[in-house]
Amino acid sequence: MTHRIVLLIALLGSPLTASCQDMPLSDILIDGEAWELVGEGYKFTEGPAVDDTGNVFFTDVPHNKIYKIALDGTITTFVEESHRTSGLIFGPGGKLYGCRRGMKQIVAFDPDGKAEVIAADVDGNDLVVNREGGVYFTEPSTNQVWYIAPSGEKRVVDHGIEKPNGIILWPDQKTLVVADTAGANLWAFRIEADGSLRYKQPYYTMRLTRGQEGSGADGMTVDTLGRLYVATYAGLQFFDTQGRISGVILNPNDQRIRNVVFGGEKLDTLYITCGDRVFRRKTQATGVRFFDAR
Repeated sequence: MTHRIVLLIALLGSPLTASCQDMPLSDILIDGEAWELVGEGYKFTEGPAVDDTGNVFFTDVPHNKIYKIALDGTITTFVEESHRTSGLIFGPGGKLYGCRRGMKQIVAFDPDGKAEVIAADVDGNDLVVNREGGVYFTEPSTNQVWYIAPSGEKRVVDHGIEKPNGIILWPDQKTLVVADTAGANLWAFRIEADGSLRYKQPYYTMRLTRGQEGSGADGMTVDTLGRLYVATYAGLQFFDTQGRISGVILNPNDQRIRNVVFGGEKLDTLYITCGDRVFRRKTQATGVRFFDAR
């Protein structure tokens, strides 16, 4: 208990209040609302990201394309040649940031789909961008987490997670969370003023499926209350603000959930990428866009 309190103080600046309680599935899901198939027939869907009006973008990595899901569910092609872009997220100025693995670059696509190179010679997998334009991304091939400052300077800010994959900020953008696909934990860090990371801790512990030594943790998202959602072998696991697991939203098909984001006009619809398919489900929760003003 003492260790947990010290960690909370380090990450948040003060202990959480007694109002933070377990959040059951009934606080997230809506009776009568189920997973709805949005699109299928792709090769490998990844990187769902939401823009300023609630449209959701995702990538088909092997087919080198990025798609846009409009609010009415219509799907169109946004980028014809993505060079195996995996992780996606929107940042300030309406730019869609991506890990362009085929060219070992971090890029930002403008509204017309034209790419600007933000960093080169990196093997990024997933990323998150804060409201100032600072970029954190994971590099599983080197067990590293990188930071790109708004000035363009890039540097390694963590090394040693066995297989860093998904990456997300808390809503206040003072804490960074990194998923370890090969392990049972999500790792939390306090973000310093210069973008460096401190107080690395295994803050969230996931449920494992039988026969698996790791959780398969991949993409993540958070809601306005600070609850965290992570795609795993077991399904979409979610946690309260104290890092306690609150439940698992079951997979709607036989293909593994890879990533998740809140989208829609009110940011109250979960979108998940699963192999060759994309699903969505309306919820009681509301998501976060990190480029929004405080």
